[in-house]
Amino acid sequence: MSASKLRVNVFDLVAAIARVVDMMSPAVGSHHMQVAYLAYRLSEELNLPADKRYELFTAGALHDIGAFSLQERLDILDFEDTHPGQHSMAGSLILRKFKPFASIAKLIQFHHIPWQNGQGSLHQGEPVPLGSHLLHLADRTAVQISKDKPILGQVRGICDAISSLKGEAFVPEHVDALLDLAKREYIWLEIISDSIEAILRRSVRVHAREFTIDELVDFSRLICQLIDFKSEFTATHSSGVAATSVFLSKLAGFSSYERRMIQIAAYLHDLGKLAIPSEILEKRDKLTEDEWFIMRSHVYYTYQTLEPFEAFGIINSWGALHQERLNGTGYPFGYKEDELPLGSRIIAVADVFTALTEHRPYRQGMEKKAALEVLHSMADNGELDLNLVHIMATHYDEMNEIRDTAQKQAIHEYDVFQKSLNP
Repeated sequence: MSASKLRVNVFDLVAAIARVVDMMSPAVGSHHMQVAYLAYRLSEELNLPADKRYELFTAGALHDIGAFSLQERLDILDFEDTHPGQHSMAGSLILRKFKPFASIAKLIQFHHIPWQNGQGSLHQGEPVPLGSHLLHLADRTAVQISKDKPILGQVRGICDAISSLKGEAFVPEHVDALLDLAKREYIWLEIISDSIEAILRRSVRVHAREFTIDELVDFSRLICQLIDFKSEFTATHSSGVAATSVFLSKLAGFSSYERRMIQIAAYLHDLGKLAIPSEILEKRDKLTEDEWFIMRSHVYYTYQTLEPFEAFGIINSWGALHQERLNGTGYPFGYKEDELPLGSRIIAVADVFTALTEHRPYRQGMEKKAALEVLHSMADNGELDLNLVHIMATHYDEMNEIRDTAQKQAIHEYDVFQKSLNP
């Protein structure tokens, strides 16, 4: 494998994102993987080509990633949901920017469009892929499954509910395929299994592939927008951290390749916030103790999500440890100075610097003198790397300009995103 490429299993990458998004609430459970499972089994039943099966699996695993708030996630678990909101378009707008996911984004965009006896083949003059209708059926089937009753006792009721909407909400051929699947008990036992991810891994033929460093930067940028666009309060944060991390790492002597790696790590450093409801991220008042504990957990979720990927080993150790402190007072592991690599120290300084200086809807960023006082105080207390803080202070104005430029670009992208959702 070329030094400029990293080998990543696409299935594991998709499943990891689905897993962290579903951590938002126990009520959500394994919804993404259940929909992915049903969509894939239905595609098999309909004898779709292998590439279409893969697309439906991936779309199922990511179909609700545009639902940023807990309330929206809970609302779309209602089978009779007739106002699914903007989450379909939100997820599609972000995913389509990553070329390998362009066709998958299209499936997600239309996955709540009813069939309406064929009228649903078009939506506002745009063709709706049949895969979107298959995804719709898988989604609406999965939301009917109750955790409180034996699954096999629910099958008849689920099938009756789906059949009653044949032609109206769902493509008739798709419903027939589901009813045939429903006769096999293992389908229902697998869909509620704690091992559903392992079951899917055995079924879905998605091999590891090599990504160039630039492709991984693009992918991490996609995840960055999923994280930041959850709230206008955080809409530019990761972009600011990434830009300042790259600049600071250059001053610290990192090579061009290492700077690309730290850019990926910085884009992903708040990955665990996908599990944090936007209701908490957007709260203007002081967080309650329970809310603060939920917020703190995002760092561990970042680590947990990336840890299985050998290719992301260095990236994970840099990004997921950004809340650790050299004196051992950080979290989630309480690591000390000799356990923290230079990359994680750089992102820690960049994260604090960005948080202090960036403007948010409810407050202005700190001026230079006040920000430097906080950073020097944290370095003197043994929290941040003193040498890195000195480097940052020496180049403060240039670094602040780099942060500001990156965040202005990010807010422009966020505004375009919002206008696309609300034309």
